[in-house]
Amino acid sequence: MRIPLLLIRRILRTCFTEAGACRIRKPASAALLCLGLSLPLAGCMEYGPVEPIDITLPGRGLFISNEGNFTYGNASLSYYDITHSALVTNEDGSNDIFYSANGIPLGDVAQSAIVRGNTVYVIINNSGVIFAIDRRTAKITGTIRGLTSPRYMHFLSDTKAYVTDLYARAITIVNPESCQITGRIDVNNGYGRQHPTEQMVQYKNFVFTNCWSYDNKILVIDSDTDSVVDSIEVGIQPTSLVIDKYDKIWTITDGGYKGSPYGHEEPCLYRIDAETRQIEKRIVFDLNDAPSEVCLNGTRDTLYFINEAVWRMDVRADAVPREPFLKYNNTIYYGLTVDPKTSEVYVADAIDYVQNGVVYRFSPQAVPLDTLRVGITPGAFCFAE
Repeated sequence: MRIPLLLIRRILRTCFTEAGACRIRKPASAALLCLGLSLPLAGCMEYGPVEPIDITLPGRGLFISNEGNFTYGNASLSYYDITHSALVTNEDGSNDIFYSANGIPLGDVAQSAIVRGNTVYVIINNSGVIFAIDRRTAKITGTIRGLTSPRYMHFLSDTKAYVTDLYARAITIVNPESCQITGRIDVNNGYGRQHPTEQMVQYKNFVFTNCWSYDNKILVIDSDTDSVVDSIEVGIQPTSLVIDKYDKIWTITDGGYKGSPYGHEEPCLYRIDAETRQIEKRIVFDLNDAPSEVCLNGTRDTLYFINEAVWRMDVRADAVPREPFLKYNNTIYYGLTVDPKTSEVYVADAIDYVQNGVVYRFSPQAVPLDTLRVGITPGAFCFAE
């Protein structure tokens, strides 16, 4: 029996928002247990150390974080050579560059990755660790431990970065060069789970972070004093955050889910002025929609997001276009990024959260350019020159 995708998404959010290990949607294999169904967990097995091999990551590339399945420890990292339109693979056809280069598994749920100079920092959510790896060889050069449930990393300098966290009720301050924790910013407001922190953008010396799980705030951090100085209230569960060329902050809320103790409402797209911190625009979606993954092109004048289909709009527009950039095609679009140099679009398809996922590459005119079979649940990207 084919179960409607929208129903699966609602059950995913109802059953597994508590898990918090993946991003907006949780592993479908777990969700299907709620439906009384079962699927073979192809590839969802623990695997041990192997002899590392030397690899080279050529050209200008795209690192792809594959979350894997929550608690299975089968996250992976893929690399796509944009220059030569080729996914880096081993002789056996596998494309987990971290495992190949280091001989150990990446861990449990690869949440995100970020490049700084010649180093890539890979944030492993449920393992509570960040691996620093060499941009060309994928060899480990450092490890940041002592984290609770890390989500995203934002650089303030070569020696200072913030790491957001789902459960710690604090933002961790780290020295990326030494891979040491140097401090923490308390974000606990004393009420239940709040504040879980997610993505970050910066305006002047202020860092803004959205609070997704059971929350409705965007926190404002003074990076000079490392303290929370303000908050902006939006709708229920803001899922992502970007800042455009006009210094307008964009976030999109998923609205929670039916029966949520925090509430359920229509999802919304918000535009906020970074200087005044005032909401300037609010676009309301249907109650059953599940928008996520707001991102920008390289010139930061065009906004993209997922709402079953992939949508694109000018940041100066007053409404979402009538037709999507990429139509919904019985897929589970889960991750999204736009090449800052070419404006080509990469979309991750989780398929069923069990088998290896796919990343599609499109031209700025939505012409298909390439299809990449990567790891389980591809969800996040970062470009490397």
